[in-house]
Amino acid sequence: MSDRVALIEQRLRAALEPERLAIMDDSAAHAGHAGAREGGHFTVQIVSAAFSGKTPIQRHRLVHAAVADLMHREIHALSIRAWPPEEAPTSTP
Repeated sequence: MSDRVALIEQRLRAALEPERLAIMDDSAAHAGHAGAREGGHFTVQIVSAAFSGKTPIQRHRLVHAAVADLMHREIHALSIRAWPPEEAPTSTP
């Protein structure tokens, strides 16, 4: 696990207490991209009770708030798949 992934995981676990969490580092697929120098590209799949009763945009805002201090420094791009436990697909990590 890279330092960036560990940092993202730490922030998300502290803020959202996820039941399931997977973070993929997609940075290698974006090598040479102009913004890649400022931070990595990541995909987050997260299941948390904190998302219950929230719209998808509200869920994304919660994730972004948890990693806000990492944006544009450690994270250049973040793809988010966020579900409450009652909506989570069984195939998520």
